[in-house]
Formats: sequence, C-alpha cells, structure tokens
Amino acid sequence: MQAYRAPPWLPGGNLQTIWPAMWSRRYVGPAPRYRRERWDTPDGDFIDVDFAEGPHQAPDAPLLVLFHGLEGSSASHYAQAFAHEARSCGLAYAVPHFRGCSGELNRAPRAYHSGDFEEIGWILARLRQRAAQPVLAVGVSLGGNALLRWAEEAGESAGRIARAVAAVCAPIDLAAGGHAIGHGFNRLAYTRMFLQTMKPKALAKLAQHPGLFDGPRLQRARTLYEFDDIFTAPLHGFRNTDDYWKRGSAKPHLHRIRIPALVLNARNDPFVPAASLPGVSEVGPCVTLWQPAHGGHVGFPSGPWPGHVLSLPQGVLGWMRPVWAGAPTAA
Repeated sequence: MQAYRAPPWLPGGNLQTIWPAMWSRRYVGPAPRYRRERWDTPDGDFIDVDFAEGPHQAPDAPLLVLFHGLEGSSASHYAQAFAHEARSCGLAYAVPHFRGCSGELNRAPRAYHSGDFEEIGWILARLRQRAAQPVLAVGVSLGGNALLRWAEEAGESAGRIARAVAAVCAPIDLAAGGHAIGHGFNRLAYTRMFLQTMKPKALAKLAQHPGLFDGPRLQRARTLYEFDDIFTAPLHGFRNTDDYWKRGSAKPHLHRIRIPALVLNARNDPFVPAASLPGVSEVGPCVTLWQPAHGGHVGFPSGPWPGHVLSLPQGVLGWMRPVWAGAPTAA
C-alpha cells in the first residue's frame, strides 16, 4: 500500500473516497455473513459485536478485529472488504459496533468518540480473554484514532492483548481533520451526510434522557465542530470541542506505542490534510508510516471500472502477516 496508485479512470481524493464507498466491489463470492452477540457493558449499557461465519477459519488462526469509522458498521464497504480478506486468509473476524451504530439506540447517555480508548480496551480485553488465538486489530478513520490512543495508553501492556494494530485513514490530528471537513465541498458533502444520521440519534438520546443537552441548539448545528461542542464533548467528559480534539488526538503520543503499529494515510484524503500527517521523527520505533499519494479517505480503489477495494485489506494484512507468523514486520 505504501506504493499504491489509483486507477487512471478515478482521479482525485474526493472521487477516490466517494466512488469506492458506493459502487466498487467489496468482496468476491458470497457476501460476508455475521453472527451477532450483544454484550452488557460495565456501566449498564450494551454493544453489539458481529462475528463472521464461514468454514474457512483455521482453529489456531488469529482473530482480526475491525473498529469502524464514524457512523460505520459491519456493513460498511471497508468492513466487508476486510471480512472477505480475513476469509481468504483463514482468519476469524469480528466487528464490534460503537454504541448506537448497530441499528439500535443504546441505553446510557454516552455514545462514542474519536478518543474512546477505554471502550477499545474493554472490547479487546474481552475478545482476548475468550480467544485462544492471537488478536490483530484494525481501526478505520475514527476507529483508527481510538485504536492508536488505546495502544498509546496501554504501553507495554498492549502486547498482552494484541499482536499488532493498524490505523487506516485515521484523523490522528483531530483539529486538522475537523477543520478540513468543516469547509467548502467537504462541508456540503461529507459533513451534511454525517449529520443526517448523527443528529437524529442525538435527539433520540435527548428524548431518552431529558435535559442531557440543548436540543434546539443541536438542531441548528451545521458543522461537526458545533455538534461536538453541544453533544460529543460534554457527554464524554471534555470541556468543549477544542479540549476533546486536543486530548483525543493520537498524533502527539505515537512515540508511546510499544507493539507493531501501522499508520496508513493517503496524502489526498479530503478529511485528513497531508500537512497534518506525522514524519518518521515524530513516531517511535514500533510505528510504520505508509503515506501513499493517492487513495482518498478509506477508498484505495483498484482495477478496471467499477473497481474494487480489496487492495486495502490485502495491503494491511500483508503487513500484519509476519507478526502473526512470528517474524518482525518490515517498514
């Protein structure tokens, strides 16, 4: 993936973001099938975890865990592509849903956010406890930043839970990403799309817990900055959006990671400005940076029209393969 180039028929970061999510092929053969488990959380809430079903999982093969992005799920194009590649490699595969993303409103006032490393840690520890095989974790976009924050906070202890982590198109500088998505075409297209689902969920949460936040003010929100200031930040213990974005960003702490970690970002990602990406001197020895010129935001389409998105999981799992085979990864 570090040498990835987009097909000539799909130029530019926006096209490489939108087209793969909507029209490119996500798998070959039968669609991924999932078995859902509902887990009660320590605070009296629940999350739903989807486990891939299939006959090709070797008993001692690793468990691949995918943490989805903002408003994503196990049905997202990248989740299905990783499910296909996990099946091809004989891996077990699980997609935990952040609260409110599995199709049912969660019970507690809290939701989820980009720096939610406590939730990531609880999920991974529970999966590791029940799995005899090694655990590999991939986080996409928001899920990627949260996964990196977990690896940073866990430090040396992370290795007892996961063999390796990979963050795909993660906005590891939340302020840079938040401002980028709040202006111009990004605001008209992507921000509007996200708010179309985030606002109704938040208002349903307000009906569930009256007085939780200012409903009319949230209805007037037109950017993710405003939404986070009203809903995400105060519900999760932050003073405001600026405090949330500063404390939730993974970029300043990448040197603290002590397990193999891949940080993959396309330099034409509309959500993540190339200027905000880290250099080699800003990360520790366990972190590998891949920053191809093309790919968009969680796109990385390949092949002739209409293309496919299988190069992404193939590249990430190719990087991870030496880890689960017991050899060090190559940068």
